[in-house]
Amino acid sequence: MLEELSIRNYRIFRELKIDQLRRINLIAGSNNSGKTSLLEAIFLLSGAGNARMATNVNVMRADFDTGARTIRDFFWKLIFSDLDIDRSIKIKGCYTCHGELTLEIASERQPITEASLSYTDGYAVTDLPDQQALRFQYTGPTGKPIKSHISVQGTEIKLDQPDANVPLPAVILRSRNVDNQEDAMRLARLRRVKRDHLLLEALQVVEPQLQHIEQNSASGTPIIWGDIGFSELIPLVALGEGLARLARLVLAISAAPDGVVLVDEVENGIHHSAMAKVWRAIDKVSTQLNTQVFATTHSFECVSAAHESLCEDDFRLHRLDVIDNSVRCVTYEPETIAAALRHNLEVR
Repeated sequence: MLEELSIRNYRIFRELKIDQLRRINLIAGSNNSGKTSLLEAIFLLSGAGNARMATNVNVMRADFDTGARTIRDFFWKLIFSDLDIDRSIKIKGCYTCHGELTLEIASERQPITEASLSYTDGYAVTDLPDQQALRFQYTGPTGKPIKSHISVQGTEIKLDQPDANVPLPAVILRSRNVDNQEDAMRLARLRRVKRDHLLLEALQVVEPQLQHIEQNSASGTPIIWGDIGFSELIPLVALGEGLARLARLVLAISAAPDGVVLVDEVENGIHHSAMAKVWRAIDKVSTQLNTQVFATTHSFECVSAAHESLCEDDFRLHRLDVIDNSVRCVTYEPETIAAALRHNLEVR
Protein backbone atom coordinates (compact mmCIF):
# COMPACT_ATOMS: atom_id res chain seq x y z
CA MET A 1 0.00 0.00 0.00
CA LEU A 2 1.16 3.52 -0.80
CA GLU A 3 1.78 5.29 2.53
CA GLU A 4 3.44 8.55 1.44
CA LEU A 5 3.65 10.41 -1.87
CA SER A 6 5.68 13.37 -3.05
CA ILE A 7 5.38 15.12 -6.43
CA ARG A 8 7.63 17.79 -7.92
CA ASN A 9 7.13 19.78 -11.13
CA TYR A 10 4.17 17.77 -12.42
CA ARG A 11 1.42 19.96 -13.93
CA ILE A 12 0.11 22.25 -11.16
CA PHE A 13 2.38 20.74 -8.51
CA ARG A 14 5.65 22.54 -7.97
CA GLU A 15 6.10 20.64 -4.72
CA LEU A 16 3.51 18.48 -2.98
CA LYS A 17 3.74 15.91 -0.23
CA ILE A 18 0.94 13.74 1.16
CA ASP A 19 1.22 11.31 4.02
CA GLN A 20 -1.34 9.45 6.16
CA LEU A 21 -2.52 7.56 3.09
CA ARG A 22 -4.91 4.69 3.76
CA ARG A 23 -6.57 1.92 1.78
CA ILE A 24 -9.37 4.30 0.69
CA ASN A 25 -8.43 7.92 0.02
CA LEU A 26 -10.92 10.58 -1.01
CA ILE A 27 -9.41 13.64 -2.70
CA ALA A 28 -11.41 16.87 -2.45
CA GLY A 29 -10.80 20.43 -3.53
CA SER A 30 -12.09 23.19 -5.79
CA ASN A 31 -11.77 23.14 -9.57
CA ASN A 32 -8.19 23.29 -10.88
CA SER A 33 -6.70 22.37 -7.50
CA GLY A 34 -4.89 19.33 -8.88
CA LYS A 35 -7.19 16.43 -7.96
CA THR A 36 -6.97 14.74 -11.36
CA SER A 37 -3.25 15.52 -11.63
CA LEU A 38 -2.71 13.67 -8.35
CA LEU A 39 -4.33 10.54 -9.81
CA GLU A 40 -2.18 10.84 -12.94
CA ALA A 41 1.03 11.10 -10.91
CA ILE A 42 0.23 7.89 -9.02
CA PHE A 43 -0.67 6.23 -12.34
CA LEU A 44 2.67 7.24 -13.86
CA LEU A 45 4.60 5.95 -10.84
CA SER A 46 2.73 2.66 -10.98
CA GLY A 47 3.87 2.13 -14.59
CA ALA A 48 7.39 1.18 -13.45
CA GLY A 49 9.03 3.69 -15.77
CA ASN A 50 7.14 2.73 -18.92
CA ALA A 51 7.78 5.65 -21.29
CA ARG A 52 4.72 4.71 -23.32
CA MET A 53 2.71 6.29 -20.51
CA ALA A 54 3.58 9.63 -22.11
CA THR A 55 1.07 8.80 -24.87
CA ASN A 56 -1.60 7.32 -22.59
CA VAL A 57 -4.96 9.01 -23.08
CA ASN A 58 -5.40 9.24 -19.30
CA VAL A 59 -2.19 11.26 -19.00
CA MET A 60 -2.56 13.42 -22.12
CA ARG A 61 -6.27 14.03 -21.43
CA ALA A 62 -6.93 13.72 -25.15
CA ASP A 63 -9.89 11.67 -26.32
CA PHE A 64 -9.25 12.27 -30.03
CA ASP A 65 -6.80 10.88 -32.57
CA THR A 66 -3.68 12.87 -31.76
CA GLY A 67 -0.76 12.98 -34.20
CA ALA A 68 2.79 12.24 -33.06
CA ARG A 69 4.03 15.80 -33.58
CA THR A 70 1.06 17.25 -31.70
CA ILE A 71 1.87 14.97 -28.77
CA ARG A 72 5.50 16.14 -28.78
CA ASP A 73 4.93 19.86 -29.32
CA PHE A 74 1.87 20.36 -27.15
CA PHE A 75 0.73 17.58 -24.82
CA TRP A 76 4.14 16.58 -23.46
CA LYS A 77 4.90 20.17 -22.50
CA LEU A 78 1.67 20.38 -20.51
CA ILE A 79 2.75 17.74 -17.99
CA PHE A 80 5.62 19.94 -16.77
CA SER A 81 4.93 22.55 -14.11
CA ASP A 82 4.74 26.06 -15.63
CA LEU A 83 5.39 24.36 -19.03
CA ASP A 84 9.08 24.37 -18.08
CA ILE A 85 10.52 21.27 -19.78
CA ASP A 86 13.99 22.07 -18.44
CA ARG A 87 12.94 21.05 -14.92
CA SER A 88 12.44 17.34 -14.49
CA ILE A 89 9.36 15.76 -12.95
CA LYS A 90 9.99 13.68 -9.83
CA ILE A 91 7.41 11.39 -8.26
CA LYS A 92 8.27 9.33 -5.19
CA GLY A 93 6.16 6.88 -3.23
CA CYS A 94 6.82 4.95 -0.02
CA TYR A 95 5.09 1.59 -0.02
CA THR A 96 4.42 -0.91 2.74
CA CYS A 97 5.85 -3.93 0.92
CA HIS A 98 8.09 -2.40 -1.76
CA GLY A 99 9.82 0.42 0.09
CA GLU A 100 10.63 3.57 -1.89
CA LEU A 101 9.78 3.75 -5.60
CA THR A 102 10.79 6.79 -7.66
CA LEU A 103 10.16 8.07 -11.16
CA GLU A 104 11.93 10.95 -12.89
CA ILE A 105 10.68 12.29 -16.23
CA ALA A 106 12.92 14.68 -18.13
CA SER A 107 12.92 16.23 -21.57
CA GLU A 108 16.09 15.78 -23.59
CA ARG A 109 17.40 16.15 -27.11
CA GLN A 110 18.67 13.08 -28.94
CA PRO A 111 21.22 13.72 -31.71
CA ILE A 112 20.51 11.75 -34.88
CA THR A 113 22.98 11.02 -37.65
CA GLU A 114 21.94 9.54 -40.99
CA ALA A 115 24.54 7.63 -43.00
CA SER A 116 24.12 6.43 -46.60
CA LEU A 117 26.48 4.37 -48.74
CA SER A 118 27.21 5.32 -52.35
CA TYR A 119 29.34 3.15 -54.68
CA THR A 120 30.95 6.25 -56.19
CA ASP A 121 31.20 8.70 -53.31
CA GLY A 122 31.60 6.36 -50.32
CA TYR A 123 29.77 7.20 -47.11
CA ALA A 124 27.56 10.27 -46.87
CA VAL A 125 26.92 11.35 -43.30
CA THR A 126 24.23 13.88 -42.45
CA ASP A 127 23.50 15.33 -39.02
CA LEU A 128 19.75 15.73 -38.67
CA PRO A 129 18.01 18.13 -36.28
CA ASP A 130 17.96 16.77 -32.74
CA GLN A 131 14.77 14.94 -31.82
CA GLN A 132 12.98 15.89 -28.62
CA ALA A 133 12.49 12.91 -26.32
CA LEU A 134 11.25 12.15 -22.85
CA ARG A 135 13.44 10.09 -20.54
CA PHE A 136 11.78 7.98 -17.87
CA GLN A 137 14.08 6.83 -15.08
CA TYR A 138 12.49 4.45 -12.61
CA THR A 139 13.99 3.02 -9.44
CA GLY A 140 12.03 0.07 -8.13
CA PRO A 141 12.33 -2.40 -5.26
CA THR A 142 15.74 -3.65 -6.46
CA GLY A 143 17.24 -0.15 -6.17
CA LYS A 144 18.63 -0.39 -9.71
CA PRO A 145 17.62 2.52 -12.00
CA ILE A 146 15.84 1.57 -15.23
CA LYS A 147 15.78 4.05 -18.11
CA SER A 148 13.47 4.24 -21.11
CA HIS A 149 12.96 6.85 -23.82
CA ILE A 150 10.12 7.91 -26.06
CA SER A 151 10.63 10.29 -28.98
CA VAL A 152 8.96 11.55 -32.11
CA GLN A 153 10.82 11.04 -35.38
CA GLY A 154 8.91 12.46 -38.29
CA THR A 155 5.35 11.25 -37.88
CA GLU A 156 6.27 8.19 -35.83
CA ILE A 157 6.69 7.60 -32.12
CA LYS A 158 9.82 5.65 -31.22
CA LEU A 159 10.07 3.77 -27.94
CA ASP A 160 13.11 2.39 -26.17
CA GLN A 161 11.67 0.30 -23.34
CA PRO A 162 13.66 -2.30 -21.37
CA ASP A 163 11.85 -5.05 -19.52
CA ALA A 164 10.75 -4.01 -16.04
CA ASN A 165 8.70 -5.73 -13.41
CA VAL A 166 5.54 -3.80 -12.51
CA PRO A 167 5.09 -4.34 -8.78
CA LEU A 168 1.81 -2.43 -8.52
CA PRO A 169 -0.92 -2.91 -11.14
CA ALA A 170 -2.93 0.28 -11.62
CA VAL A 171 -6.26 1.11 -13.24
CA ILE A 172 -7.46 4.67 -13.77
CA LEU A 173 -11.12 5.51 -14.40
CA ARG A 174 -11.96 8.84 -15.98
CA SER A 175 -15.46 10.14 -15.35
CA ARG A 176 -16.08 10.65 -19.06
CA ASN A 177 -14.63 7.39 -20.37
CA VAL A 178 -17.05 4.46 -20.61
CA ASP A 179 -16.04 1.16 -22.19
CA ASN A 180 -18.78 -1.43 -21.80
CA GLN A 181 -16.78 -3.99 -23.76
CA GLU A 182 -13.80 -3.63 -21.42
CA ASP A 183 -16.12 -4.07 -18.43
CA ALA A 184 -17.45 -7.29 -19.98
CA MET A 185 -13.94 -8.62 -20.55
CA ARG A 186 -13.02 -7.87 -16.94
CA LEU A 187 -16.09 -9.81 -15.79
CA ALA A 188 -15.03 -12.71 -18.02
CA ARG A 189 -11.62 -12.75 -16.33
CA LEU A 190 -13.29 -12.60 -12.94
CA ARG A 191 -15.49 -15.57 -13.84
CA ARG A 192 -12.46 -17.54 -14.98
CA VAL A 193 -11.00 -17.38 -11.47
CA LYS A 194 -14.43 -18.06 -9.93
CA ARG A 195 -14.73 -14.68 -8.24
CA ASP A 196 -17.58 -13.12 -10.21
CA HIS A 197 -19.68 -13.35 -7.03
CA LEU A 198 -17.75 -10.27 -5.85
CA LEU A 199 -19.46 -8.16 -8.50
CA LEU A 200 -22.90 -9.67 -7.99
CA GLU A 201 -22.79 -9.16 -4.22
CA ALA A 202 -21.64 -5.56 -4.65
CA LEU A 203 -24.44 -4.77 -7.10
CA GLN A 204 -27.05 -6.43 -4.90
CA VAL A 205 -26.25 -3.85 -2.23
CA VAL A 206 -27.80 -1.24 -4.53
CA GLU A 207 -30.22 -3.46 -6.50
CA PRO A 208 -31.51 -6.34 -4.31
CA GLN A 209 -33.65 -7.73 -7.17
CA LEU A 210 -30.55 -8.60 -9.20
CA GLN A 211 -30.27 -12.40 -9.23
CA HIS A 212 -27.54 -13.11 -11.77
CA ILE A 213 -25.04 -11.37 -14.04
CA GLU A 214 -23.19 -12.65 -17.06
CA GLN A 215 -21.07 -11.55 -19.97
CA ASN A 216 -22.08 -12.52 -23.50
CA SER A 217 -22.14 -11.20 -27.06
CA ALA A 218 -25.86 -11.50 -27.84
CA SER A 219 -25.89 -7.85 -28.94
CA GLY A 220 -22.91 -8.31 -31.27
CA THR A 221 -20.23 -7.12 -28.84
CA PRO A 222 -19.45 -8.39 -25.34
CA ILE A 223 -21.47 -6.57 -22.66
CA ILE A 224 -22.76 -7.39 -19.18
CA TRP A 225 -26.34 -8.61 -18.75
CA GLY A 226 -28.38 -8.89 -15.55
CA ASP A 227 -31.35 -10.95 -14.37
CA ILE A 228 -33.85 -9.06 -12.21
CA GLY A 229 -36.67 -11.59 -12.57
CA PHE A 230 -37.98 -10.65 -16.02
CA SER A 231 -38.51 -13.20 -18.77
CA GLU A 232 -35.24 -12.09 -20.40
CA LEU A 233 -31.88 -10.79 -19.29
CA ILE A 234 -31.43 -7.01 -19.38
CA PRO A 235 -28.25 -5.14 -20.38
CA LEU A 236 -26.69 -3.82 -17.20
CA VAL A 237 -26.46 -0.31 -18.67
CA ALA A 238 -30.25 -0.36 -19.04
CA LEU A 239 -30.70 -0.96 -15.31
CA GLY A 240 -29.49 2.50 -14.44
CA GLU A 241 -26.37 4.64 -14.69
CA GLY A 242 -25.64 4.22 -10.99
CA LEU A 243 -25.57 0.41 -11.19
CA ALA A 244 -23.36 0.52 -14.29
CA ARG A 245 -21.00 2.96 -12.56
CA LEU A 246 -20.73 0.74 -9.48
CA ALA A 247 -20.05 -2.28 -11.71
CA ARG A 248 -17.27 -0.34 -13.44
CA LEU A 249 -15.70 0.57 -10.09
CA VAL A 250 -15.82 -2.99 -8.77
CA LEU A 251 -14.44 -4.44 -12.01
CA ALA A 252 -11.60 -1.91 -11.96
CA ILE A 253 -10.72 -3.05 -8.44
CA SER A 254 -10.83 -6.67 -9.59
CA ALA A 255 -8.34 -5.81 -12.37
CA ALA A 256 -5.80 -4.43 -9.87
CA PRO A 257 -5.40 -6.94 -7.02
CA ASP A 258 -2.61 -5.85 -4.66
CA GLY A 259 -2.46 -2.63 -6.68
CA VAL A 260 -4.22 0.71 -6.95
CA VAL A 261 -7.41 2.04 -8.54
CA LEU A 262 -7.69 5.74 -9.37
CA VAL A 263 -11.20 7.11 -9.84
CA ASP A 264 -12.02 10.58 -11.12
CA GLU A 265 -15.29 12.05 -9.77
CA VAL A 266 -16.38 8.88 -8.02
CA GLU A 267 -19.94 10.11 -7.43
CA ASN A 268 -20.74 10.58 -11.14
CA GLY A 269 -23.96 8.79 -12.11
CA ILE A 270 -24.74 7.76 -8.52
CA HIS A 271 -27.60 9.34 -6.57
CA HIS A 272 -26.48 10.79 -3.27
CA SER A 273 -28.94 8.57 -1.38
CA ALA A 274 -27.06 5.48 -2.61
CA MET A 275 -23.51 6.70 -1.91
CA ALA A 276 -23.25 5.07 1.52
CA LYS A 277 -24.14 1.69 -0.02
CA VAL A 278 -21.67 2.26 -2.82
CA TRP A 279 -18.86 3.04 -0.37
CA ARG A 280 -19.62 -0.12 1.60
CA ALA A 281 -19.47 -2.18 -1.59
CA ILE A 282 -16.17 -0.58 -2.62
CA ASP A 283 -14.79 -1.13 0.87
CA LYS A 284 -15.70 -4.84 0.88
CA VAL A 285 -14.23 -5.63 -2.53
CA SER A 286 -11.06 -3.56 -2.06
CA THR A 287 -10.46 -5.32 1.27
CA GLN A 288 -10.85 -8.78 -0.27
CA LEU A 289 -8.51 -7.97 -3.17
CA ASN A 290 -6.07 -5.82 -1.16
CA THR A 291 -6.53 -2.89 -3.57
CA GLN A 292 -5.88 0.70 -2.60
CA VAL A 293 -8.40 3.27 -3.86
CA PHE A 294 -7.87 6.96 -4.63
CA ALA A 295 -11.01 8.84 -5.68
CA THR A 296 -11.76 12.50 -6.33
CA THR A 297 -15.05 14.22 -5.52
CA HIS A 298 -16.90 17.53 -5.72
CA SER A 299 -19.78 16.28 -3.59
CA PHE A 300 -20.47 17.11 0.06
CA GLU A 301 -22.82 14.12 0.19
CA CYS A 302 -20.05 11.84 -1.11
CA VAL A 303 -17.71 12.96 1.68
CA SER A 304 -20.44 12.54 4.29
CA ALA A 305 -21.34 9.05 3.01
CA ALA A 306 -17.71 7.94 3.04
CA HIS A 307 -17.27 9.18 6.60
CA GLU A 308 -20.46 7.39 7.65
CA SER A 309 -19.67 4.09 5.93
CA LEU A 310 -15.92 3.51 6.17
CA CYS A 311 -13.77 2.38 9.06
CA GLU A 312 -11.66 5.26 10.38
CA ASP A 313 -8.48 3.15 10.20
CA ASP A 314 -8.99 2.51 6.46
CA PHE A 315 -10.16 5.92 5.25
CA ARG A 316 -8.74 9.42 4.93
CA LEU A 317 -10.00 12.62 3.32
CA HIS A 318 -7.35 14.83 1.67
CA ARG A 319 -8.21 18.35 0.54
CA LEU A 320 -6.09 20.20 -2.02
CA ASP A 321 -5.98 24.00 -1.91
CA VAL A 322 -4.15 26.48 -4.13
CA ILE A 323 -2.47 29.19 -2.03
CA ASP A 324 -0.13 31.75 -3.62
CA ASN A 325 0.14 29.65 -6.80
CA SER A 326 1.21 26.62 -4.78
CA VAL A 327 -0.85 23.53 -3.92
CA ARG A 328 -0.96 22.28 -0.38
CA CYS A 329 -2.73 19.23 1.04
CA VAL A 330 -4.66 19.09 4.29
CA THR A 331 -5.52 15.62 5.59
CA TYR A 332 -8.62 15.26 7.75
CA GLU A 333 -8.71 12.77 10.60
CA PRO A 334 -12.13 11.12 11.10
CA GLU A 335 -12.94 13.27 14.14
CA THR A 336 -12.05 16.41 12.15
CA ILE A 337 -14.39 15.36 9.35
CA ALA A 338 -17.18 14.75 11.86
CA ALA A 339 -16.73 18.21 13.38
CA ALA A 340 -16.67 19.87 9.95
CA LEU A 341 -19.81 18.05 8.85
CA ARG A 342 -21.65 19.01 12.05
CA HIS A 343 -20.87 22.68 11.46
CA ASN A 344 -21.44 22.55 7.68
CA LEU A 345 -17.85 23.56 7.01
CA GLU A 346 -16.48 23.21 3.49
CA VAL A 347 -14.53 19.97 3.14
CA ARG A 348 -14.95 19.40 -0.60
